Parts: sequence; structure tokens; C-alpha cells
Amino acid sequence: MEINKFTDIRGVIANEDIVEGRMGFIAPNAFTAGYNFGSRLDWIPGISLPTSDAEAALSKFVVTWRVPDQSLPMYLPEPHVPWALRRGFDKEANLPLTSTTVHLTWPGSKHGQTIPSGHLCLAFGGGVFTFPSGHYVNSANIMITGNPISVEGTDSGADQGKPEYSTTQVVGYVEYYDTSNGYLTVRTLNP
Repeated sequence: MEINKFTDIRGVIANEDIVEGRMGFIAPNAFTAGYNFGSRLDWIPGISLPTSDAEAALSKFVVTWRVPDQSLPMYLPEPHVPWALRRGFDKEANLPLTSTTVHLTWPGSKHGQTIPSGHLCLAFGGGVFTFPSGHYVNSANIMITGNPISVEGTDSGADQGKPEYSTTQVVGYVEYYDTSNGYLTVRTLNP
């Protein structure tokens, strides 16, 4: 997903695993347990993918990775091992990291990477975004500039949170469709 222009940006916590570039709605933070200090408990909201038409109508935020403040490689989810030095590599019992993905480059620079639940991320609202092929529900109507866009909210599968053509519960409009690579540029409404 490419961010071309935006008017609203919020720091949020992913309430579930969310593929970068999906559209979601602001919801209560589901991950306050285990954090008894700082902003995660106090004021950072969560973001969720829609599971109903009512939630799809509220899904005006495009989700992406936060800008990292850590050095690479990046381990997601971050391993939590007791009394670990050197990022957990000081004890043989802490390895292998079987449930952890190692990113040698920032995941936000690649299309379609999943943001793990509980991870800090960014929600962009009211802007212009370009979605690569496969990151929207494809149809003949979605290729027409000016057509309305809604968010897929009734499918709990692979299309959940993807932009789609619809004249109801409109959250944006098609700005441009690139026929050479299938990229869709959408202008979303302000939340």
C-alpha cells in the first residue's frame, strides 16, 4: 500500500492480526492486560477489521506499520524470554525462535505483510491511498474513476477489510485505476 496524501493519522494497537493496507475502525484497545504503565493502558485506542455492515461503514482508516524505532533485524512478535541478554540469544534454551518472524528490512516497505495483534501501528484517515493488485476486491466497477468504495465487512476470510465497489456505506471514491499493474488509487472520506 502506498500513502499519497492524508489528513488524519492516529497511533493505534492492532486488536487482531491485520494485513497492512486493510481498512478498519477505531475500537477499544483489547491489549491493556500486561501493561500496567504508560500510554498503551492510558490512551492508545485499538483498531479492528469489520465483521458486519455496520462496522464496515465505520471503517475509514487504512492501517499500516508504525515507523520503527529499533534496529534491524526486527523480530515479530517480539520474543519474551526471562532474564535474556543480547535480545534473547544469550541462552541456548531461548532458541530456536519458532514462532517469530525475522525481518531483515522494515516490513512496511513490502506489500501485504501482516501486522501482529497487539502491535503498535498507524491508522490513516481522509487521504489518497494506492492499493496493489490483490489488496482490494476486484470487479469491473472498481476500475472506473469516481465510483464509490466501501469496505468488505461480511467476509471473515481473505477479503475482510479490503476496499470494494459498492453504492452503500461509502467510505471513499476511486481516484485512478492503473491498467498496467492493477494498482487502485482511492480517496477516502474524512472520519
